[in-house]
Amino acid sequence: MSKRDYYEVLDVPKDADAKVLKKAFRKLAMQYHPDRNPDDPEAEAKFKEVGEAYEVLSDDQKRAVYDRHGHQGLKGQGYNPGFQDMGDIFSHFGDIFGDIFGGGGGRRGGGRGGPRRGADLEYRMVLDFMEAIHGVDKEIEVPMNNWCGTCEGSGAKAGSEPKTCSTCGGRGEVIQQQMFLRIRTACPNCGGKGKVVSDPCGDCHGRGKKQTTERWTVKVPAGVDTGMQIRDRGKGELGDKEAPRGDLYVSIQVRRHEFFKRDGMDIMCQVPMSYAQACLGGEIKVPTVYGDESVTVPRGTPSGKVFTLAGKGVKGVHGRGQGDQHVQVVVQVPKKMTEEEEELVRQLGQLSDGQVADKEKPLWERWMDKLHGN
Repeated sequence: MSKRDYYEVLDVPKDADAKVLKKAFRKLAMQYHPDRNPDDPEAEAKFKEVGEAYEVLSDDQKRAVYDRHGHQGLKGQGYNPGFQDMGDIFSHFGDIFGDIFGGGGGRRGGGRGGPRRGADLEYRMVLDFMEAIHGVDKEIEVPMNNWCGTCEGSGAKAGSEPKTCSTCGGRGEVIQQQMFLRIRTACPNCGGKGKVVSDPCGDCHGRGKKQTTERWTVKVPAGVDTGMQIRDRGKGELGDKEAPRGDLYVSIQVRRHEFFKRDGMDIMCQVPMSYAQACLGGEIKVPTVYGDESVTVPRGTPSGKVFTLAGKGVKGVHGRGQGDQHVQVVVQVPKKMTEEEEELVRQLGQLSDGQVADKEKPLWERWMDKLHGN
């Protein structure tokens, strides 16, 4: 079977730089990693294909040969990226896999056999529009695991001790040989812990952990918007003993405002003005997220005109920059008028072009009279 194009495998353009390549590889490696797809030969094959493509395209010399001569060119130069086992792939891309799985149950500090860092947690926080604009301190409750106080995290009943796993010899991992592939996975007997509990703790049922609810105050900076995340280090799940906790990611969602609309760091709103103000000019009060401001409307301002209040928009999340507020004025046409107001408007219309409806007849009747020559 012919090999797929490496750029197609990683789903990147042919001018992709190192950053784009690494990002694409991270995403696909996470998707097809053997630890996440146990006993799935199709995922394993795709994982190898992704690793092979990245091995070539991340190496300037190999990539140059591949761009000029394709897969056959690599073979002609003595490269054979497809002939490698899983251990070679892990070794070659150890820094990237450390980034990927370090945040979600990967290992740190002792190679692949070291203690596993705790998983990251995500908390969805819904904010009012003004809370997002000005920043706020929010107290949250997050369910998570903590070490069992009865067995101090061992999982064993008082007076007993966990025993070394006979399947993996305490390593927590086993290696499976498939042809020339050597696949390293978590031990199925001990679940990667390296030890098994024969007499479990009655309080945590041998898990060594108990679920609790933790309460924290999250400091939400001014200027956050929907889709942003706040990272709170060390507030995630427990890892192995002597391994750090994961992190807590607070995902932000901002409710809509009935008056203001946001576009990046700018704020938009519509403000009504009277016909007299549009004709003669004057000052109107405009609400902003920081309080009322006065805007001078010049004579002859048309409906829909936009005025900009510099520096009255959203502050940058990291304290850099601030947007503007854009105010669109809309001429307000009254639905009801007093007799005096109606007479004055009629006189104004007659002075300007004379095309106003009679007081006695509505406009549609006037049109019908013209149609019939009355």
